[in-house]
Amino acid sequence: MRVVLQRVLRASVTVSGERVASIGHGYLLLVGVGRGDPADEPRQLAVKIVNLRLFADEEGKTNLPLAGVDGEVLVVSQFTLYADLSKGRRPSWTATEDPEIAAERVEAFAEALEELGARVQRGVFGAEMDVELLNDGPFTLVLDAASL
Repeated sequence: MRVVLQRVLRASVTVSGERVASIGHGYLLLVGVGRGDPADEPRQLAVKIVNLRLFADEEGKTNLPLAGVDGEVLVVSQFTLYADLSKGRRPSWTATEDPEIAAERVEAFAEALEELGARVQRGVFGAEMDVELLNDGPFTLVLDAASL
């Protein structure tokens, strides 16, 4: 799996003109599933993310986890994180997992975040989504198996 984490002041997802999810202060997580990613990776990444200390404490140091600021999470599936751009100008998607498996893994990731105490909103898997966000920082990280 590959996750792009953006610390946000707010974020939302709209599908076909209807807002389907929104959060305040917290993380927007763009989540891609690669072909052959291990089934236990969603939980491992969730544990890593909820324990990251990416928010400022009372002294202004980046020292608090998501729970320390009562933050929220918006999980948005993003198969384009596995685009192969090595040949030509048009991306190839051969490194992405089959949609059925990818949907299960993205949902397993969101559920693992909830089990760890995070308040989670979700985008709509496979839908054309308009994602709006207000970056906080900006503070953006890329996590994958190497991050564990």
